[in-house]
Amino acid sequence: MARAIGTTEIPYVNLRGQHAAIRAELLEAIAEVIDDGQFILGQKLVEFEKQFAQLCGTRYAVGSHSETAALLLSLNCLGIGPGDEVITVPNSFIATTSSIRIMGATPVLVDVAEDYNIDPAKIVAAVTPRTRAILLVHLTGRPCALDVVLNIAAEHSLAVIEDSAQAVLAEYRGRRVGSFGSTGCFSLHPLKTLNACGDGGVVTTNSVDIYEQLMILRNIGLKTRDDCVAWSHNSRLDNLQAAILLVKLRYVERWTTRRRENALYYQKKLNDIPQIKVPKDKDSERAVYHTFVIEAERRDELQRFLSSRRIGSAIHYPVPIHLSTVGRELGYGPGSFPVAERQAKRILSLPIYPELRQEELDAVVEAIRDFYLS
Repeated sequence: MARAIGTTEIPYVNLRGQHAAIRAELLEAIAEVIDDGQFILGQKLVEFEKQFAQLCGTRYAVGSHSETAALLLSLNCLGIGPGDEVITVPNSFIATTSSIRIMGATPVLVDVAEDYNIDPAKIVAAVTPRTRAILLVHLTGRPCALDVVLNIAAEHSLAVIEDSAQAVLAEYRGRRVGSFGSTGCFSLHPLKTLNACGDGGVVTTNSVDIYEQLMILRNIGLKTRDDCVAWSHNSRLDNLQAAILLVKLRYVERWTTRRRENALYYQKKLNDIPQIKVPKDKDSERAVYHTFVIEAERRDELQRFLSSRRIGSAIHYPVPIHLSTVGRELGYGPGSFPVAERQAKRILSLPIYPELRQEELDAVVEAIRDFYLS
């Protein structure tokens, strides 16, 4: 039987728990912005961008109103548009591929490896004379095999964009993601490991040329208040959100450590169940476990069983991009990417947030063990 935790639900996410612990600091930060009256491109944003760049080990960071905007800005800075091809994966959130299509370029999908990240062995065959970039995704907060991908990119003169939406503080060979490619694109969505109280994103780069373009393009193409030098759109991160994020930056290392501790607990307690596969860090990586994704036989039945125990879970993502309604126009079909398609039928994300109590972790573990072993 599952360990008794009363009638308390274990939600898949718990933002109330996160905010309760830092509520006074958040309200103080919000009040400062309200009293100051600087809501657009203010000092809080400048300070957040400085601290985020330091966090990632990059020269620059530029706030945007979402990670989708960060991707669009990156593609724009690299001059990618109609007639160009960008290699990416079929198992990310739709925004990754959508940003390529919005710019008028063609997404070229390749299959993923067992860690859900792009399979470097599949990249070279996808390169054509029209290929301009590789848009890789550090899915679930696990870094890609960056050294291999970067070598391929260099050999074929391709830019690399890191979709790091789920990977703040993730490391590959001791170096933070977002610092390897031409740009790194991060999400600050409320469900991410460093999260705003609303939408938000960041672009990181070590290129002064890209940085200067980003600063103009994210602000409707304005070089000064009265001089617009490029057609662009409003992609600014609000000063209010920057103030909130500055508070949360004080805790993101602690939160990430706790996520990793929760992941280790799951790994130890679930590793002996033959019907599931649990993720594990490779020696070359420090995963941050934005999601803790298991692969499970009878996945849908397991999810219903967990729900009956009042345990939340999620699927990220049940329909690969090429099989979605909009993705069908890309010309792929069932069987095009067998690894991604197999995983989509088996993956299940368990609660992993830092506020999980030990008895809640125990209840999740015992429910899964009861389902498969009882």
